[in-house]
Amino acid sequence: MSNDIRPYTGSEYLASLGDEREIWLRGERVKDVVNHPAFRNSARMLARMYDALHDPETAPVLTTETDTGNGGFTHPFYKVPRTPEDVVATRDAIVAWARISYGWMGRSPDYKASLTGTLGANAEFYAPYQENARRWYRKTQERCHFLNHALVNPPIDKGSPPDDVRDVYVRVEKETDAGLVVSGAKVVATGSALTHFNFIGFYGPTPLGDPKMALFAMVPMDAPGLKLLCRPSYELNAAVMGSPFDYPLSSRLDENDAILVLDRVLIPWENVFLYGDVEKAMGYFPMSGFIPRFCLHGGTRFAVKLDFLAGLLAKATEAIGNAGTYSPQVQLGEVLAWRNTFWGLSDAMCKSPEAWVGGALQPNAQYGLAYRVLAPQAYARVKEIIEQTISSGLIYLNSHVSDFKNPELRPYLDRFLRGSNDYDSVARVKLLKLLWDAVGTEFGGRHELYERNYAGNYERIKTEVTLYGEATGSIEALKAFVDECLAEYDLDGWVADDLVDPGDVSALGAK
Repeated sequence: MSNDIRPYTGSEYLASLGDEREIWLRGERVKDVVNHPAFRNSARMLARMYDALHDPETAPVLTTETDTGNGGFTHPFYKVPRTPEDVVATRDAIVAWARISYGWMGRSPDYKASLTGTLGANAEFYAPYQENARRWYRKTQERCHFLNHALVNPPIDKGSPPDDVRDVYVRVEKETDAGLVVSGAKVVATGSALTHFNFIGFYGPTPLGDPKMALFAMVPMDAPGLKLLCRPSYELNAAVMGSPFDYPLSSRLDENDAILVLDRVLIPWENVFLYGDVEKAMGYFPMSGFIPRFCLHGGTRFAVKLDFLAGLLAKATEAIGNAGTYSPQVQLGEVLAWRNTFWGLSDAMCKSPEAWVGGALQPNAQYGLAYRVLAPQAYARVKEIIEQTISSGLIYLNSHVSDFKNPELRPYLDRFLRGSNDYDSVARVKLLKLLWDAVGTEFGGRHELYERNYAGNYERIKTEVTLYGEATGSIEALKAFVDECLAEYDLDGWVADDLVDPGDVSALGAK
């Protein structure tokens, strides 16, 4: 099988990033993203995922035959599921990749397959660009391309009328025979420095109702005029100021968030999915099929992350010696309950699938929307529990791994930083620095912000549960359930024949 019709290996993935992409960090252009200390270890963690597709031990869970006719294999999430077993296999593959990053990489390469995996079944939605949809379905499935999206308009002066900030919105400046010339900015392009393509669009109403802004398209990361303006790199900061021992998550799992700028970027017509149709653009994500699959991916990855945090908290209580006391047992029990809740929602999404277009199945949207509402509350609460339960243990730590290598300091560290339950000083500090990196460092703070906002605006994700209930008739069914009860009595007592009126015993007299 030729290299161009099978998924990347880890080394091929890293090599594929060696293009002319324009990434800016600390006032300088990053010339080699794969080897730059701000990105190199995060890139290598992603390469592990691609290598797992080719590993005989993990491939049975992580791969399935393509449906493109190329005779190859792919990650199941890149493919249209048509049986309940397909949906479960998709979820299990998401789990296998998420565990490689311990749940900390939300924008793993399969993330945007939430959308591209729908293109084969739902191509006609994209008319007159339906052939573009079919081609991108084949292309992403056969190679397992790494895509991301940037959907949100920059939060520039939210109190001003939209017309006043029109210049920052992504818009078509010119139509040409070769394609669309596009300018503007989007946030937040999480992890995009290490992706192959970025999907641009928006969620909700078409900005300003302008057809020039009704655009959904794919842009290669090395497209001339595309720029990424990165936030500070936690991976780089960890390398400069610490070590893997001090920052075991920051130093290799940093999905750098960036501002995506398009400065007169030419988007070829073959990369356009929707343009100029304001009404279709406003309903793009509900109609495209993205939302239920996004929820399955996000909810499952979130459950893996809670697995990690629950295990980390359990070990930390052992290390500080309070595992057997009442309060930590209560706190750990609540974390485990949240963990169990999200695994239950993941199961419900994939084991109660819904019929969709063209014989395809979708994860159950009702349980997916529940994940979106509950996850921000759960993550904030889990973080609070960790801080309450471990308290000063999170900062009763020495400054750097080099302290342990200083013979003058080492006896003090071994004496005063040792833990309980046979945790020596190195084991205790190693564990609690991992926990601190998870919840207390800049990396940890970013992850709370990420999980609070990952699924969308905190109010909108709740209203969409209501809108879904109205659209599917489930709210009417719930109201009808109440009506059954209301119909069994009136002003004169029970209407139901099998119930006995209280007139014979009522202190206020018979009816």
